[in-house]
Amino acid sequence: MSADNTGTGGYMMSTIKCIAAALAAVGFACSPAQAAGQAKNVIFFLGDGMGPTVVTASRIYKVGESGQLTMDTLKHTARVKTFSNDAQTTDSAPSMSAYMTGVKMNNEVLSMSPDTIAVAPGKDANGNKNAVNNCAPDNGKPVETILELAKAQGKAIGAITTTELTHATPAATYSHICHRDAVYDIAAQATPGGVGYNKLLGDGVDVLMGGGRNHWTPSVEKDDGGRADGRNLLDEMEAKGYTVAATKDKLAQAGDGKLIGLFSKKGHLQYDMDRVAGKGEEGEGRTQPSLAEMTSKAIDVLQKNPKGYFLMVEGGRIDHALHSTNAKRALDDTVAFDEAIRVALEKVDLSNTLIVVTADHDHTMTFNGYSGRGNSILDISRSYRDGQPSKDADGNTYTTLVFGNGPNRPDVRKSVDSAEARSDDYHQEVGFRMGGETHGGGDVMLFADGADAKLFKGTIDNTKVFGLMRSALGL
Repeated sequence: MSADNTGTGGYMMSTIKCIAAALAAVGFACSPAQAAGQAKNVIFFLGDGMGPTVVTASRIYKVGESGQLTMDTLKHTARVKTFSNDAQTTDSAPSMSAYMTGVKMNNEVLSMSPDTIAVAPGKDANGNKNAVNNCAPDNGKPVETILELAKAQGKAIGAITTTELTHATPAATYSHICHRDAVYDIAAQATPGGVGYNKLLGDGVDVLMGGGRNHWTPSVEKDDGGRADGRNLLDEMEAKGYTVAATKDKLAQAGDGKLIGLFSKKGHLQYDMDRVAGKGEEGEGRTQPSLAEMTSKAIDVLQKNPKGYFLMVEGGRIDHALHSTNAKRALDDTVAFDEAIRVALEKVDLSNTLIVVTADHDHTMTFNGYSGRGNSILDISRSYRDGQPSKDADGNTYTTLVFGNGPNRPDVRKSVDSAEARSDDYHQEVGFRMGGETHGGGDVMLFADGADAKLFKGTIDNTKVFGLMRSALGL
């Protein structure tokens, strides 16, 4: 066979590489190796629940109708289908797992085979929920994640989030379990050398950041949310060479070695506007880094690896604000997520780094009425004709943003007050009443730039995004 791509031999070699790339794009491994892609590094940004309406509304909230968010400036775009193995409307666990493994799985399952049945965990003796793992040994099999594949090739890997570090999206990158709520077992899977460690992670995930320190440390008193097994996973990780950071100041002081940052004693990090305001238990928000600051530090650590890296960055609290139909916090956290993208773009070389930005699922927030250009996206709708408040069929004012379902539905509608609608704590009205707003099943947007970004186009399945990233990295 000739060494170049001329003649029959070259044609055959080119064909083999094309077949390898095609298989990689749908999540199949090639043996013994695939043709290397152009990307040395990949940063995968996931806005949890960031459907198309959220992107549009956040753009208007931040820079107006004709402005651009940072994600809008990325050169390549696609639409992504998000259904799970057993549901039209996915939850975060199988959707993120599809991005990380290329495999469809059932709702609530993390990085396992499609036959895995979600079995909710139970309480432990201290009353902690989600503590007793009820996954049977024969309930499905682990499916390798892109972080594990990257680690096997000597690359550095990281996962950072504004949620608890054991929450569905980050957990899908480093753990394999039949139910997303088994948070104590999920934490153990990230702890090198300990009981339950996920050995496919090699010497460990190089950078981990988020909230929920209680899932990693021993319980001190009943119902405190700590570990009933008495293990201090942070001590175990420190013994393996990790720097442990609990505040943004400690994060800034951390060196270039392995790092785990857990910036809340219990629960998720503060919404970004509440972090800035210093809200939270004992003013904890003041000590928490922004997602942009976490992203900057993660890149500083990971880029020390000469073989490159894979980093996952989640704006996770976008989803939580949407579930409570609090549009202002959802938009504000989307803007904070976009700032993390901007910071990353300033730090990387797009000739060897692929940036992918997308969402795991949609929500039911809708953009309605005929408001005039320049009207606040969070205000009541005001007509483009004369600037006067728009009215429904019963003569009542309404907001531009509403939700398909959720808790905030009065028995009889009344006019919405403009000042109330624009306040931080306003919860938009909904079409029909439920305890909490649900996800939406619509397609989400994907933005990409940098090395091999041209591969992302058209309407694709979330499993194909895995294959395209894997191909770009040559894994």
